[in-house]
Amino acid sequence: MRKVLLDAHTHTVASGHAYSSLQEMAKAAADMGLEVLGITEHGPSVPGTCPTLYFKNMFVVPRRMYGVRLLMGCEINILDTKGSLDLTDEQIGWLDIAIAGVHAAWYQAGTKEENTQGLVNVIRNPKIHIISHPGDGSCELDFEPLVLAAKEAHTLLEVNNHSLAPQRHKTVARDNNLEILRLCKKYEVPTILGSDAHISFQIADYERLYPLLAETEFPDELIMNYWPDKFFDYLGIL
Repeated sequence: MRKVLLDAHTHTVASGHAYSSLQEMAKAAADMGLEVLGITEHGPSVPGTCPTLYFKNMFVVPRRMYGVRLLMGCEINILDTKGSLDLTDEQIGWLDIAIAGVHAAWYQAGTKEENTQGLVNVIRNPKIHIISHPGDGSCELDFEPLVLAAKEAHTLLEVNNHSLAPQRHKTVARDNNLEILRLCKKYEVPTILGSDAHISFQIADYERLYPLLAETEFPDELIMNYWPDKFFDYLGIL
């Protein structure tokens, strides 16, 4: 197994329901030997998260701490089947990295086809880099169109470790993530493993995902966590 060098999806106390500070997260990432850490607080629809001013002011944060490159971003909420987001284009422009995902409590669901088209719209949004936990069952989706759209748009579909925690009761997450991995392998589409860490001890924790990677015989070359340079090049992040 290759060494993980990148974790793009984590949260700090600023998200309102996470438990480590930004500096604690950066130090933990450095201690693990990571090269890149994404700090992606929840978008404003989630109760208790940071206000939009937080994202505007992120320019004050050093982009390197303890030798780790920091990507300051947001996990933006997808709100409906049109692919509406809870940050404006201007606000997304403040971010180093833009993740977008469906959280059932703040999403107006439609049919499977409508949900899928909404996510395709977000995947094709040039400001969005990663789709968070599409396999967690927050809405019903057809994964093949998502994978094909992601390949065309150079957007990464995340396979999310946190969704597989038994306490989350995401009963379809395992099968959905297996399907995403099989489709990404079939169409040679890169993916990214997401820790979705809400405390420093969870950074780069993909223990629930490794059995899925083994079951699908998923190629290391398509896992961006092992290849920071490929990650930046693929997403067009400078």
